[in-house]
Amino acid sequence: MKRTMKWSALTCALVLGTSAFTQTVDGTRDAIYGSPIVVQDTPTGFGDSNLGQVGYANGSELDAAYAYVDMANSTLYLFLAGNLESNFNKLEIFFDTVAGGQNRLRGDNSSVDFGGLNRMGDSGSGNGLTFDSDFAADYWIGITGGGGPPYALFANWAQLLTSGGGPGYYLGTTGAASSGVLTGGTNPDNILITINNSNTGGVTSSTADPIAAAAVSTGVELAIPFSAIGITGTPTIKISAFINGGGHDFVSNQVLGGVGGLGNLGEPRNVNFANINGNQYFTVVIPEPASMLALGTGLAGLLALRRRRSA
Repeated sequence: MKRTMKWSALTCALVLGTSAFTQTVDGTRDAIYGSPIVVQDTPTGFGDSNLGQVGYANGSELDAAYAYVDMANSTLYLFLAGNLESNFNKLEIFFDTVAGGQNRLRGDNSSVDFGGLNRMGDSGSGNGLTFDSDFAADYWIGITGGGGPPYALFANWAQLLTSGGGPGYYLGTTGAASSGVLTGGTNPDNILITINNSNTGGVTSSTADPIAAAAVSTGVELAIPFSAIGITGTPTIKISAFINGGGHDFVSNQVLGGVGGLGNLGEPRNVNFANINGNQYFTVVIPEPASMLALGTGLAGLLALRRRRSA
């Protein structure tokens, strides 16, 4: 379903004579995202928000993940449905996009976000948050928010080199349901991030109904240029997202992919996703360059390509 909707948007762009489709970043899921890649399977251990406010939530949950790949603008649009409690809980997003990286977080990465990234890494005893065996993090985006009124969202970025010591930046701040433009930081790739915290549906503190989770249409939305996470024609990328405590020091049970009904995971340095059934990450497919060359032949070529793919 995702692929069909993606081609449809590009078809419309060609008919209208435009060169590319640009997705709006506002914290509300649009039809272009299609079906969820993964849906939450675990009731939230970090509170079920019932406020219904765009900026403020009194609980945290990750209901589902969606992605849209805009090849024309070399941008990954990522939508994580749910809530991020406005008490400066953290949303941690790790990307596996290139060779190398860190399967177990080191303790000598960038000190960005007051050392928050390293708070999850090796303290010197050989511990450190560990991903599934086939996931090695290359980049990280951390998101948090609260304060005010008005509500303010803050974001950070870092590269995780295999040997440690990669660069990191405070990306900046923005408001709720904004255009995603971050100000006051260093954002060389112009990453866009915003949040709409008004969800009161989805998973609860006692249930994880997949239909309800998939119906959530508000949450955190990002527009990430390929250059910001090292995408250079990679056919697939892996993303692990989870909610953490305000000090990056207590991992919840809200992980995408899910944790199969487990309780909160606790101390991040002791978390090993490889010991949990299933994948604690999800995969986004990047269209191959040959497919985009076919689009360049015009609308007739695109329609022919769609017919071949649906045959």
